[in-house]
Amino acid sequence: MARVIGLGGLFFKSADTAATCEWYARVLGIEFQDWGGTVFLPETAAAHPGAGTVFSPFKAETDYFAPSEERFMFNLMVDDLTAMLARCAEHGVEPTMTMFGEMNGDFAHVMDCDGRKVELWQPRPMR
Repeated sequence: MARVIGLGGLFFKSADTAATCEWYARVLGIEFQDWGGTVFLPETAAAHPGAGTVFSPFKAETDYFAPSEERFMFNLMVDDLTAMLARCAEHGVEPTMTMFGEMNGDFAHVMDCDGRKVELWQPRPMR
């Protein structure tokens, strides 16, 4: 039986790819390769039980993505949300929302340099 087994990549347009890569490297610590992207290895996420990839359409009228006007947002798993928010603050990036102690872990929303909302997620360990 054929089935989807996960998210193979996230691709998006940017008016200035160099500036966007620089922002993600500086603010979130993502290391980009010479080809212009990065690969998040499954074994890295596997070290954090409870982590997984969510695929979820939202209703067109949702305000969950606000203040972004994009039709999508993405979620990046982090190993320490509090430390990541401190790193963001060092670069002048403050969360638009934080949600600690949720059923699936801790969440925060930040806006990237292109006006996209990025959800940062520290998964709650499975019990």
